[in-house]
Amino acid sequence: MRRQRRSRILATLGPASSTPERIRELFEAGADVFRLNFSHGTQADHAERLRIIRELEKESGRTIGVLMDLQGPKLRVGQIEGGKVQLETGQKFRLDLDATTGNNQRVNLPHPEIFAALEAGTDLLLDDGKLRLRVDSFAEDHAETTVMVGGPLSDRKGVNVPGVVLPISPLTPKDLDDLKFGLSLGVDWVALSFVQRPSDITEARELIGDKAWIMAKLEKPSAMEHLDDIVRLCDGVMVARGDLGVEVPPQSVPVLQRRIITSARTHGRPVVVATQMLESMISSPVPTRAEASDVATAIYSGADAVMLSAESASGEFPLEAVGIMDSIIREIENDPEWSKGLESSHIPSEANTPDAICCALRRVTDILEPATTIAYTTSGFSALRASRERPSAPIMALTPSLDTARRLAIAWGIHAIPFEHVSDVSEMVLHATKIAERHQFANKGDTVVIIAGIPFGHSGSTNLLHVATIP
Repeated sequence: MRRQRRSRILATLGPASSTPERIRELFEAGADVFRLNFSHGTQADHAERLRIIRELEKESGRTIGVLMDLQGPKLRVGQIEGGKVQLETGQKFRLDLDATTGNNQRVNLPHPEIFAALEAGTDLLLDDGKLRLRVDSFAEDHAETTVMVGGPLSDRKGVNVPGVVLPISPLTPKDLDDLKFGLSLGVDWVALSFVQRPSDITEARELIGDKAWIMAKLEKPSAMEHLDDIVRLCDGVMVARGDLGVEVPPQSVPVLQRRIITSARTHGRPVVVATQMLESMISSPVPTRAEASDVATAIYSGADAVMLSAESASGEFPLEAVGIMDSIIREIENDPEWSKGLESSHIPSEANTPDAICCALRRVTDILEPATTIAYTTSGFSALRASRERPSAPIMALTPSLDTARRLAIAWGIHAIPFEHVSDVSEMVLHATKIAERHQFANKGDTVVIIAGIPFGHSGSTNLLHVATIP
């Protein structure tokens, strides 16, 4: 069951990767977590994919995480006469609530919440930023604009409003229906799109409770103004570089990516770097050198996971994409500069007992060089705090909760193993050493380092560090 790398791979399933045979191949090639993208496909499609994943999990003996990615609000213009018009730079153009077919003078924008949030001088981006409009004046039902960057505009193209917090929920009626369905299936993570403010996470938490962990997709510049608060409230973070790259200048995306990774590591939340990582592999069996460097940059930065989207969901070479991403990660993690970089970017521990124990765990692994570290965890807290320290030895997370084990599949360095409760320290040590040997994390005579919370079964109570030898 052991992966020979610390960083994880999140692979999206779709038309190119939905058969039991293909999903098994992706898993064996290195996929640790599978993403179900609810922007595409039917609920029945996703239910079948999840069924296949759970069967594969039983057969393989390794826990597999499943993330459902909600579509979120999609802001789009309406229909256009002839399907397309040409907007010229400098011309006037109107956006309004009139549902009639648009032309080269106006088009329907069926989102009154946008008009409610506008100010004169606001920029509107259309078609992934290919066209830019400047708001001259506005009312509750329309906006008069000047075309700053022209080009062709087609039916139903997307609209972005950078720098503006829109008064809308990140959960649409479709999302609410999909969320209810996904939770009934038992997904492990819910990726929340269109996060703008901390209250968006609170709203989702009230609906999801403890049925799944929440991953905030950071794709809006407004979210960056509340970054630490959002990260603190969620369970994980995704650097969603697609929409983020539309609303901020391209040169700002790497800076924001680094900020998000640092914040996530500071707060001990798993962080995923996503979008266009191996984009060329949608149609090519090999990535570009720039794409390989992009994946490497995320790994050197200490990201927990990197994600494949269309590369594995609809591309021509899904298996090759996972395999190459796996090989890039392993190559980077074998570079001495990688471990030096993690050490130099180490996040200071907080002044509490669990962090003190996990900080000691990192120092003990540096000195004793144990075969593995072992974290007993019920909620996942102990294992995640250990992962936050980025110790040099792999982390085995022993947990009585299968749900927790699946959720931890995305976290850096963690190999989660469902296991029954233990009642005392002697039993803990005995079982930990046996499991480490059974799963080939350690051999007879090897040293292992164990952390746990006493009394057992209480979340967040990590207060014990024990060094043991495999008998």
